[in-house]
Amino acid sequence: MRFRRRHATTEGGGGDPYWISFSDLMSALLVIFILAVVILVLQLTEKQRALAAEQETVREQRELFAAQVGTLREAELVRAEMLQEIQENLRAQGIEVIVSENNSVLSIPTALLGFESASYEIEEEFHDVSLAIGTAIADALAKDDRYKHLDTVFVEGHTDNVHFEGLEGTGNWGLSTFRAISLWRLWEEQLPQDKRLDSFVSTTGDPLFSTSGYAETRPATETQDTDAERAANRRIDIRFTVIRPSADDLSEIIELSGEGT
Repeated sequence: MRFRRRHATTEGGGGDPYWISFSDLMSALLVIFILAVVILVLQLTEKQRALAAEQETVREQRELFAAQVGTLREAELVRAEMLQEIQENLRAQGIEVIVSENNSVLSIPTALLGFESASYEIEEEFHDVSLAIGTAIADALAKDDRYKHLDTVFVEGHTDNVHFEGLEGTGNWGLSTFRAISLWRLWEEQLPQDKRLDSFVSTTGDPLFSTSGYAETRPATETQDTDAERAANRRIDIRFTVIRPSADDLSEIIELSGEGT
């Protein structure tokens, strides 16, 4: 007896149904793969945009910080030029003042002002020297409007460590303050109109100059065992402070830093 091999066929006479199912599966996987690639590309693109935005923020932050540092550096250079110029101007007149190492303080020794222990008045014999100092300061400030780089100029009085009980019990604090006031009043009353130091105004609209006293709290010498050492502490310091970045300026840099994180 003979048997005939029968081939499985679809009702429509087509091919293998298992092959068709596998083909559909591969197509579906391909579609999923393509979608995954698209999503990955979109994510990478978004990250690139975020990175570019962060880099731009960092760049702006650096530029703003560099601008603030540049402004501060320029102000410090201008201040140094002014103090050196004042010192050279006075030296040419035979008047020796001291400029601090960081070019921020002009120190006027007691030999130029005549402050004896417990005294604060500037005697008439020292007026010419005092006025010459005020004139040199005024000229340096007015040149090219360099005073606009300054925030405040402090006229600071100092004493030696000898206890003082006068001025209604204010002691050395009152004595040092009155020394600063005495020099300021002399300038205010006797400097020519075009050299008036009270005419200088800071960028905030406030008077540029102010007076203060520090008693014996900021000594100029390590010890005060001799008359010469004590005399060195009876002095006036003119402290020049430059304009520095404001709280708003710093806040802006901090805000930019926060945006970049």
